[in-house]
Amino acid sequence: MTSVKVSSFPRQLGGLIASETTIYVLKRLLQAVVTLFLASVLCFAIIQLAPGDFLDTFKSNPKISPQRLEELKRQFGLDKSVFEQYWFWLWGIVSRGDFGLSFAYQRPVASLLWERVPATLLLAISSLVVTWAIAIPLGILAAVKQNRLADRILQVLSYAGQGFPSFITALLLLFFAQSTSPLFPVGGMISIDHADLSPFGKILDIGWHMILPTVALSITSFAGLQRIMRGELLDVLRQDYIQTARAKGLPENQVIYVHALRNAINPLITLLGFEFSSLLSGAFITENFFNWPGLGRLTWQSVINQDLYLVMASLMIGAIMLILGNLFADLLLKAADPRIRLEDLN
Repeated sequence: MTSVKVSSFPRQLGGLIASETTIYVLKRLLQAVVTLFLASVLCFAIIQLAPGDFLDTFKSNPKISPQRLEELKRQFGLDKSVFEQYWFWLWGIVSRGDFGLSFAYQRPVASLLWERVPATLLLAISSLVVTWAIAIPLGILAAVKQNRLADRILQVLSYAGQGFPSFITALLLLFFAQSTSPLFPVGGMISIDHADLSPFGKILDIGWHMILPTVALSITSFAGLQRIMRGELLDVLRQDYIQTARAKGLPENQVIYVHALRNAINPLITLLGFEFSSLLSGAFITENFFNWPGLGRLTWQSVINQDLYLVMASLMIGAIMLILGNLFADLLLKAADPRIRLEDLN
């Protein structure tokens, strides 16, 4: 029996490697390499088109001599041509995994990102969970109660949510936090006494600091997602097979949550990848308003300082989030509806 199991293992492994999902993932990852290369070229070119460089802040300082400025240029590699700068940056990534040195922090860019990315991912994932957990049920409720009071109230809320820019939402939440102080903490990710708390207390402390930034990041996304859910479910509920299911005497809850929702949610899963990556751009504003120590705030500061390699790495993180988000959404769509062929999603 052991020999049978051993002999069947290569066939199982070969079947896994040759499976549609594995081939699709490998194909998408190869495409991602080309996409990231082209994105890096475009981002580097746009950054170079901006007037000035990191040393502009030093040029206005009379204490810094022209000789010292030339030394700094050579130290940062700014004396080289644009093509040389890009080539050395790209070769450092490929050969050593080195994303360069931050001009402002005088630290490797990779270590700075490693410190900030977890905080941004924590905020983005929590916002995604909150958005979907609220928007999907309310979208279903609005569709089921079409043109009734609940539907009209939810439509007003969704229009208001989409009409509010992110910075206005953040400002209103800051005013709310100030008026209810010290109920909601504002500023930073942890309290002053965080180190003295128990492990469970530390989790609660971080969670309490996340409330307002998560709400600020979720409101606009929630409004749009709830409207899409309502519209998709209404379209499905008008289909003939739904009317047939009702004619057979199936309970209304089964008709909605088993038959209709499964097809209505597919377009929303497709949007999941874009939703995840768009949270990074929303984090720029939210993290700055709430002093959240994440990637958005770091990127904003690096753009102001014209910290070339830190800006490049931050933009590449955004591109990677978009690619991985779309890949995850495609795989989730395949899992939700086995009739879908992955090769048709390209």
